Amino acid sequence: MSTLHDIVSEEIINEFNASSISIKSKFSSICIYCRGGRKLCGKAVCPITLKAISMVKVSKPISSNYVSGSSPPSVFVGRYGYPKVAVGPMVPPILGDTVIMDLPEKWIGTPLEQIIDYRYSLLRGKVDIKVTEVRTVNRFLDTLHELAMSSRPADSEVEFTKRPIGTIYLDDHSQPFGPSAPIKSFRLQSTHSDRSIEKLYYDTDLLAQEAVLELYRSGVEVSRIQRAFSVGMFGLKKNRRLVPTRWSITAVDSIISSEIIKRIKDYDTIDKFLLYRHTYMNNIFVALLLPEKWSYEWMEAWFPGTFWNQNLSEVDVGGDYESYGGRKTYPSIGGCYFSARLATAEALNKIRRQATALVLREIHPEFPLPLGVWFVRENIRRLFQQRPSTFEDLEQAFRGLSEALTVPLRKWIQKSEILKNHVFQRRLSNYFGSGD
Repeated sequence: MSTLHDIVSEEIINEFNASSISIKSKFSSICIYCRGGRKLCGKAVCPITLKAISMVKVSKPISSNYVSGSSPPSVFVGRYGYPKVAVGPMVPPILGDTVIMDLPEKWIGTPLEQIIDYRYSLLRGKVDIKVTEVRTVNRFLDTLHELAMSSRPADSEVEFTKRPIGTIYLDDHSQPFGPSAPIKSFRLQSTHSDRSIEKLYYDTDLLAQEAVLELYRSGVEVSRIQRAFSVGMFGLKKNRRLVPTRWSITAVDSIISSEIIKRIKDYDTIDKFLLYRHTYMNNIFVALLLPEKWSYEWMEAWFPGTFWNQNLSEVDVGGDYESYGGRKTYPSIGGCYFSARLATAEALNKIRRQATALVLREIHPEFPLPLGVWFVRENIRRLFQQRPSTFEDLEQAFRGLSEALTVPLRKWIQKSEILKNHVFQRRLSNYFGSGD
């Protein structure tokens, strides 16, 4: 077991109240030997130090079991122990306009340290509840529904059974989450319901999928739809249930993108090859749209030293693909597949065209820690806002694609269904030399 002194300086520890922070590691970690100063993991910025500094800052105002603050609004549903899960509000120990703390659609351009502060500032209350209990009378869940419907920050009072504890895991895989503790009582002082969400909440004869789509068409942010979906606010009364937050994010991205894809299949294909490129926080995002009927592939290239490629000595490339008919199985690459698909489908729908879409992401070692699938969705949205390079033929498009990436194109071809199909079917393999 490590202590905070192992990973941050005495000055930071002395400046803030750090007694409510625990350090956990499932295995012997180089973080203990590095202490953020020797850069043994190869990153320019130590991810553990980033977490620790943010955690000790938020721990300062937590002096008791009682917290009063303005929830952005925000709720969280855990997945461990399913079908009985931990659910509760997330409340920062501050009053005022906190909406930005849980609105990732507005986070692009925000400094990394500030995003981590947002994450750690939200204290998580926990009550263990069966996922089907949402169908019965439950005062606590009713209050959470009221919170999830709110269109603005809701002043809240939370009494925990013990002082909330923040945990820093000594690995790169854990996303930042704030201190948590079981709830003794939870009260809302005021809320302002979003009428569009409230209407669908009380419509117990409408399918959850239709509720999600209606809210999206009315302009409600995807993150707010996901929040209400997770606490079981939509669908037939007999079928409603709590959905772990991680699952609800993927479900909403999938539902919306599937509906948009149905629409774009009625459009004509684009008439040129379009190449988009966008860089952000040491990530490179690239999309190649080909003038063919809809198909889609999302791929990621993790450099050595990044959090999904700790042990390999070379870039690890992987991805998943769907043809015109779609896919029936969950993608091995996870929820980012659907978040990127949503942003891609939105872009095609905007120009009223369909295409074969190859969407790629390179994660370089300087990117310090995972931030969530919102990071992919919002960056792919930004990607398609860029002015594309246009090409008349496939050979030119592949040349442009190679120049837009740092990972050699041959490595992408080895794993990509779209690239392999076009390279081998059209006999372009002689174009790629050993240096590509």
